[in-house]
Amino acid sequence: QVQLAESGGGLVQVGGSLRLSCAASGRAFSYANVGWFRQAPGKEREVVGVISWTGSKTYYADSVQGRFTISRDNAKSTVSLQMNGLKIEDTAVYYCAADRWPYRAIIIIDQNEYESWGQGTQVTVSS
Repeated sequence: QVQLAESGGGLVQVGGSLRLSCAASGRAFSYANVGWFRQAPGKEREVVGVISWTGSKTYYADSVQGRFTISRDNAKSTVSLQMNGLKIEDTAVYYCAADRWPYRAIIIIDQNEYESWGQGTQVTVSS
């Protein structure tokens, strides 16, 4: 089973940038779509974006479209989330997780279809 661990969170000012990394162990990672999710205080966890196992397809939530970019390097077993133009409302704990079905041809944003959740990394955007 894939195990994931996020890193790269921190404190940044409005308009700044951060790059989060999701490191994976296990060969199955290369065949799994990977999603980034976030949970702000007092709110439900929401999808940020997803990248297909080939890296050829991506999905972004409307709230981050044009500001965030997901990429992956299967040779290094990592998925990255580049966050630019950060806003106060981007403050949250960010998680990565793997689609439970390998080789899935379409991107699913239902969190129930994801497993191997990491421990999360805190992103705080201040004014």
